[in-house]
Amino acid sequence: MQTHQVKVSREGRVLIPAEIRAALGIGEGSSLNLAVQDGEIRLFGRSRALERAREIARRYKKPGESAVDELLRERRDEAGRE
Repeated sequence: MQTHQVKVSREGRVLIPAEIRAALGIGEGSSLNLAVQDGEIRLFGRSRALERAREIARRYKKPGESAVDELLRERRDEAGRE
């Protein structure tokens, strides 16, 4: 893992080095998520957050079954009970 030493400004800002921004496609106005995990600060873009959500959802998906079909079935069952 490559590391870079950065400083925190008085306002709490951290400058992400240009080579890292370029490699990750981070531009001016990019929106990032910040998480604290195991005493570390992690920054990640929305696409990575979506990828993580999909990974989590895959753990609960039944093989050979569509999550959309399952949701629709649950909604129809609920509507039938009302």
